[in-house]
Amino acid sequence: MSDFASAITLICKYEGFNEKAYPDPTTGAEPYTIGFGTQFYPDGSPVKKGQCCSKTKALEYLFHETQVIDTQLTKLNLGLDDYMRQALISFIHSIGWEAFLYSSIVDDIEREDLKNATLEIGNWIFDEHHQVVGGLLDRRREEISLFLSEVEVNPWASTEILLSAFRNYTAAPHEVRAIRTLEEKLNPYLLTEFANNFCINESSWIYADTDEFDFIYNA
Repeated sequence: MSDFASAITLICKYEGFNEKAYPDPTTGAEPYTIGFGTQFYPDGSPVKKGQCCSKTKALEYLFHETQVIDTQLTKLNLGLDDYMRQALISFIHSIGWEAFLYSSIVDDIEREDLKNATLEIGNWIFDEHHQVVGGLLDRRREEISLFLSEVEVNPWASTEILLSAFRNYTAAPHEVRAIRTLEEKLNPYLLTEFANNFCINESSWIYADTDEFDFIYNA
């Protein structure tokens, strides 16, 4: 298992161990998952309702899955270093092989556009209801960081939630509430550092007009 140690550590951390098969949260039935995110046994048969496994067996299933994913990645001939390969093994184990192939990541890597590749990895943080999932956000950050381990400059290890929010900000009430809630929870020293780095100065504190102030204050 040492060849895929980093990938297996990430997968185990975020999948968690489940002794008993559990249903898909969307369907309430198939596909069932067991162990550390296993949906198909090494012989190709699907996990079924009511089935159980030990942690030792679950690790055997997971090791088999990482080998399969690694073999598929090798066939793509992407010129990956070991860290990139292990990061992608964890990522593909999470989203599935077909979803990975239909993403832009393969094309980005072939063009050596690591920025777009990592940005695309960072986009996979939503559930079936299009809501951000905290566990997926943390997992993507770790996968991106691992992916870029041997890259000299690593400016892209981010899921860019705040940048996306700033780009699309319209001052809608729900946006204002979300920002104010975040600000209230931030450490004041961290918030001060952000304000200074962002070059927020006294002049930027002046609202365009009273109506805008009333709107934001009462949101």
